[in-house]
Amino acid sequence: MSGQSVSSNPTVDNDPYEYLQIIHNMDGTITRNPNRYPNTSATPDHPDYPTTQVLSKDIPINQSKNTFVRIFIPRHTLDTFPNKKLPLLVYYHAGGFIHCSAASTIFHNFCANIVMELHVVIASIEYRLAPEHRLPAAYDDAVEALHWIKTTHDNWLRQYADFSNCYVMGSSSGGNIAYHAGLRVATEVDHLEPLMIKGLILHQPFFGGTQRTGSEMRLINDPRLPQSVCDLMWDLSLPIGVDHDHEYCNPTVRGGSELLDQIKLIGWKVLVTGCDGDPLVDRQIELAKMLEEKGVQVVGHFGVGDYHMVEVTEPSKAQALHVVLKRFIFS
Repeated sequence: MSGQSVSSNPTVDNDPYEYLQIIHNMDGTITRNPNRYPNTSATPDHPDYPTTQVLSKDIPINQSKNTFVRIFIPRHTLDTFPNKKLPLLVYYHAGGFIHCSAASTIFHNFCANIVMELHVVIASIEYRLAPEHRLPAAYDDAVEALHWIKTTHDNWLRQYADFSNCYVMGSSSGGNIAYHAGLRVATEVDHLEPLMIKGLILHQPFFGGTQRTGSEMRLINDPRLPQSVCDLMWDLSLPIGVDHDHEYCNPTVRGGSELLDQIKLIGWKVLVTGCDGDPLVDRQIELAKMLEEKGVQVVGHFGVGDYHMVEVTEPSKAQALHVVLKRFIFS
């Protein structure tokens, strides 16, 4: 890693608040631009959606927290194989912990395309956002969702999802959430039955640290994810008073979590994806190396070029990711 600290790096000309289209309020909350990330409604099995290839519906998880799950199933399964159970992906969306929703159009479409291409069921989780709810609130919601799934009586999940073949997946900050939720529940797998997690899928996961990596320095003014924006999202998301080497941000600090021994013991496999056009790629590679050193079954897939969240923002680029996911889940 580079020896340069957060405070010793040059600043980006962009105002990160302006870049993120947020206003920081005196009470510690933020005002978001409501038009930046439009939402898409769920498309249930209804005569109004006769040609929809992927059906979806929303179900509350914890109404006091306004959390819910958006469930996606491939329509052909409903119509052609009504008794066939499919692998279950529990998914956490991106947004730097401060933006977006399970209903955001970009993540609705991302999940729907995975369901259509891989023939899986996805449970996409709505979790609380920072800074109104700083970490570990999102991790709490992620774990609560897994416990909700194991006990749900929802007919789609019970009839079409194979609870014995579950993967926990997240993109960017959602990949961070998937990682930390995985660490938590690895110690209580017996309490999750009949839900049986087979592995974690960390899609360009969002991590950081006080010392800049080579890729962060090389891409410090990256137009998609400038370093000043990363720093601000961490400052808005981490518990007040901690630095960027807190375990929520930097998973490799002090050699990594002792809970990784449990992931090794229960035999989960972990997929880490990234690309060298992403400022976070060095951290993703470091994470994969650390997991491998801990004896965890790791599959690393790091591409050339592209940028952070390219498969989400450009659906045409998602096909390569679908191939990687299919190989990881079905092999």
